[in-house]
Amino acid sequence: MNKNYLLGYDIGTSSVKAALVDAETGSTVASAQYPDSEAPILSKQAGWAEQEPKMWWDELKMATKRVAEKAGGLSSVKAIGISYQMHGLVCVDKKGEALRPSIIWCDGRAVPYGQAAFEAIGGEQCLSHLLNSPGNFTAAKLAWVKENEPEVFEKIHKIMLPGDYIAMRLSGGEMQTTVSGLSEGMFWDYIYNNVSDDVMNYFGFPKDIIADIVPTFSVQSKVCKAVADELGIPAGTPISYRGGDQPNNALSLNVMKPGEIAATGGTSGVVYGVLGEVNYDKLSRVNTFAHVNHLQPDTRLGVLLCINGTGILNAWMKRTVAPEGISYQEMNVLADQVPVGSEGLTIIPFGNGAERLLQNKEVGCSIHGINFNIHKKAHLLRAAQEGIAFSFAYGMEVMKGMGIEIKTIKAGHANMFLNPMFRRTLASVTGASIELYETDGSVGAAYGAGIGAGIYKDSDDAFKTLKHIVTEEPVADNAAYMEAYNRWVKVLEGK
Repeated sequence: MNKNYLLGYDIGTSSVKAALVDAETGSTVASAQYPDSEAPILSKQAGWAEQEPKMWWDELKMATKRVAEKAGGLSSVKAIGISYQMHGLVCVDKKGEALRPSIIWCDGRAVPYGQAAFEAIGGEQCLSHLLNSPGNFTAAKLAWVKENEPEVFEKIHKIMLPGDYIAMRLSGGEMQTTVSGLSEGMFWDYIYNNVSDDVMNYFGFPKDIIADIVPTFSVQSKVCKAVADELGIPAGTPISYRGGDQPNNALSLNVMKPGEIAATGGTSGVVYGVLGEVNYDKLSRVNTFAHVNHLQPDTRLGVLLCINGTGILNAWMKRTVAPEGISYQEMNVLADQVPVGSEGLTIIPFGNGAERLLQNKEVGCSIHGINFNIHKKAHLLRAAQEGIAFSFAYGMEVMKGMGIEIKTIKAGHANMFLNPMFRRTLASVTGASIELYETDGSVGAAYGAGIGAGIYKDSDDAFKTLKHIVTEEPVADNAAYMEAYNRWVKVLEGK
């Protein structure tokens, strides 16, 4: 029986993941990643972070080989989708060869270039047209190359994002990008719906340095014969989707409509909400990018809230405060033995650097209201988890102020969202239901490929088989939760 399989790739910082999905049943036939340990990041100076684009390609080939071995071949692949680490800068010459290592998302060298552009173009102009400050995004990274490596800049034929580079390699040379990709690099003007003249003129970038723009969901290019022969994928297989990791995470949860929210709670926390109109936060406490379904045909923007001090605090508590040898699950059970509000104990979780949510202030992590007579380890554990949930809720208030009505939060069944107490706290202070699903970035990219290739008629059709794990509803009487949250806010704001 001939199968319809979809192949999804997730080009991460640590590894490349690949997933082979049965388009009809939605089941994951095989998945793999490469390497098994974290991929290296080059850091020639403090604050710099680079990776060789060829390394991603080599990792992709190895991950593909592993998936092929598990699945017994890839002859039934009908479409390919790509998710990738956002904001990375790849500079290529006319032959498609990378001219230098990619300056990746966590590299900080371009901050002064973005700030200078923000001041020169004007804050109101940037926020109303780009919906963000140029910040440390791809355009500012390219400005650093232009000033510091002029010999490299002169040779650049096109700039691309990591996912664009991988699609180019798969297709044998097609250099393309998307509106969503351009928006994450601060190249897109939402008022005029084109590449930003403000950014291009201020930095002095030639217009033809931008790769050809293709729809996010479409047959963008096809796998060339040489690559097909090497990977065992049929020649001519459509490459029909690409998206940055956070928009793709939202896609993998079928978060596509205004008001829908995707969240993750790993080392840092991310809340990604879909907005149906062009808007921005006047204090620039969140980032706004074109979502993967923007302009098809409606406005669909992804409002991204990133909180540095979340799961990293929970991990610190496990290492430092929890009884030695305890598992996360056992720690969660211990914390849940304490009443809501941790009997007056409040923890501010922002101990992992400056927080954009707090206008780039570095307030640190702090413990308030500790009582030596009643508070024990369990109280500290619960107060930390409550503080993390409260930071999510506090950030969502910014998103609500932009016009996002939050009714449902969707998340993968992983990390902080494995904790019932954390879910219950977040649901009860936001009033939103929390739905957990079994999915990941490479699987989401595979579904995206199916949409782009026309195998599915839309995202609802694609995700009809998405595996739902559990739904956490807000408690009926949330007074204790709101009292604890309001106390947390007063402590944070110094009231």
